[in-house]
Amino acid sequence: MTTCLPLGLGVVGAGRFATFLTEAVADLPEVEVRAVADQDQEAAAVLAKRHDGRACDSWKELVGTPEVDVVVVATPPASHAEIARQALATGRHVFCEKPLATTAQDLASLVAATSTSDRVFVVDHVLRFNPLLAGIARLQEEILGPPLRFLFENDASDEDVDDGHWFWDENVSGGVFVEHGVHFFDAATMLLGRAATSVQATAARRAGSGLVDLVSATARHGDDVLATHTHSFAHAHRCERQLMRLDYGAAEARIEGWIPVEGVVDLWTDDAGADFCERLPSRCPDLLAVEGFRTKPAAQVTVDVRSDAGTRSARGRGRDLTVPHHFRIGLTLGGAAAKAEVYAESVRAAMADLVRAATTGTSPRSGVGEGAAATTVALAATRAAALGQSVQISGDSS
Repeated sequence: MTTCLPLGLGVVGAGRFATFLTEAVADLPEVEVRAVADQDQEAAAVLAKRHDGRACDSWKELVGTPEVDVVVVATPPASHAEIARQALATGRHVFCEKPLATTAQDLASLVAATSTSDRVFVVDHVLRFNPLLAGIARLQEEILGPPLRFLFENDASDEDVDDGHWFWDENVSGGVFVEHGVHFFDAATMLLGRAATSVQATAARRAGSGLVDLVSATARHGDDVLATHTHSFAHAHRCERQLMRLDYGAAEARIEGWIPVEGVVDLWTDDAGADFCERLPSRCPDLLAVEGFRTKPAAQVTVDVRSDAGTRSARGRGRDLTVPHHFRIGLTLGGAAAKAEVYAESVRAAMADLVRAATTGTSPRSGVGEGAAATTVALAATRAAALGQSVQISGDSS
């Protein structure tokens, strides 16, 4: 297919997130905002004017606009699949906010539509474009090995989400696992290197309103790896906390924030591992590199060393270990102050990935296969919580 740059963006949605997304990608030289549509036509006009585009009366008008090459889907989740399918049908590339769909039927229909299209489809799973997680993935390949367990705990804020917000309506959002948890089902699959095969889950309701605001799921990834995901939307902004933890046996990674900005790897290793770890600070630019993400000088890798901190022999999970040296590897993108910038850069990198895929004919890093797999686990977790029993996850969603 022939691709002319810049690619014209048509943004469906003009709310807070759509505005954030548009601002994040607007300075990419390979894209240009050309149209905006929203049910709130005044909001669409404001966002369109800010970027010298035009406001459309509806998303259906926007996807058929000749100057639009890429449809950006930034609406509430239940509408994602329909808009994305229509965009593909009119020959547009798609940049879709997660989740891909809120029902298994819509997900299957969208996956089928992508299978007959030559257009590029990118899902905005921002954790796939986060340098901190990219660094952890590289350390896994080079020294840590595969994780034994994944954990994510999310104490999130509901301060701006009143009882009438669409977030609480499963017919619109899909529920907590689908609307928000899908990010971390995807991150677990990415870091564990294998798909989830089954999931069990439970949910708790808020006293008084009955809203489901606390959910927890444990997914099996094969026979020997577990991933636990807990999400609570019950906190003031100032009391938010998130922790991602990966257990490697002789090492542990702890990553703070749902947009990761800081992490630490605590590692026991042998002589060769000690030599490897001591060289890590000088490798910071390569270790944290993500194409399309402009890493700032605040990004650093530090190493704290305790040589011969233990005996040379040890044993774990049924095998002998030689791990006398203790290392603490710190990774930072600038701390909490960098969160908004890291988020925006991750979105920008995802859009840059769409441009790369569209111009080279290669596959995107966060395509429909990755998005469908994460949504499938999220839907299975929602079903498991409702049934009170484990749900098997079948085959490849792509």
